[in-house]
Amino acid sequence: MYPKYPVLLMALIILAILISGIVLFSVYKKDSFHNTSLFSIESDIYSVIDVFPHDPNAYTQGLAIDNGILYEGTGLYGNSSIRKVNCVTGEILQSRELASEYFGEGITVYDGNIIQLTWRSCKGFVYATENFELLTDFSYTTEGWGIAFTGEYFVMSDGTENLYFLDPQTFTKAYSIQVHYNGAPISGLNELEFVKGEIYANLFPTDYIVRIDPCTGKVTGWINLTGLMDWKHYGKKIDVLNGIAFDKSTNRLFVTGKFWPYIFEINLFSLF
Repeated sequence: MYPKYPVLLMALIILAILISGIVLFSVYKKDSFHNTSLFSIESDIYSVIDVFPHDPNAYTQGLAIDNGILYEGTGLYGNSSIRKVNCVTGEILQSRELASEYFGEGITVYDGNIIQLTWRSCKGFVYATENFELLTDFSYTTEGWGIAFTGEYFVMSDGTENLYFLDPQTFTKAYSIQVHYNGAPISGLNELEFVKGEIYANLFPTDYIVRIDPCTGKVTGWINLTGLMDWKHYGKKIDVLNGIAFDKSTNRLFVTGKFWPYIFEINLFSLF
C-alpha cells in the first residue's frame, strides 16, 4: 500500500536522517574535544608562508628546532627513531633507531641534548645532539606523549588532560596542572611546544592545536588547522596532525603530521 502523502512522508524521512546525522556529528566532535563543543570555539586562523618536503614514511611524534637545526622523533614499534633533518630539502642528515621494544614519542632539545619519550615503556632517553650518543635514560610513571622545555621545566603530556612539569636535571615531577576550557577538562594533549610563554599542544585526534597558560592550565586559544594537508589529493596514507616546532631565534612556526609529505611554515592571526 502506498502512503497517502508520499511527498510529506519522504520529507519527514529526510528530516529524520539529517537530524540523526547532526546528532552523531556533534557527539563525535564533542567526544574528540572531550565535552567541549566545536561549534562554540573561537579559533585563530592561519596562513601558509612556505612548504617544505618531509619524509612520508615518518610517523612524526616530536618536532623541535635548535640553532636552526630541525630535529624529529618518530614512532611505531620497530620503526622509531630520532633524526636531524634539513628543513629546506627534507634530507635526513643523521638518525638513530630505537630498539624495537620502544615506541618513540615526543622530543625536545635542552642544553645540547635531545630528550625523547617513549609511549608505554615509562622510559625516556637523553642523547647528545652532536652525534646522537645515548647519554642516559630516565623513568616516569605515566604514558609518554609530548615534551617541551618551558625555560625552567620540562613539560610532559600523557594523552590525558594533565601536564607534568619535570625538573630538567633529575626528571622528577615538580608539579602538574589540569588543562581546561570553560570549566571542562581537555584531554588528548599530544605533541607539545613552548611558544612565547604559552604551551602549544596538538589535540589528538583533531586538526586543532590548543594554546595553554602554563601557570593555570587554562586554554587561552585554539588554532584550527583544518584543511592544511589536502589528503584527498595526496593518494597515500597519512595520519593525524602532529608535530610543532618554534624557532625562537627567527619567530618561525612549523607544523606537520604523521606520514605527511610536507612540513608547513605558518603564520597565525586572531580574529577575536
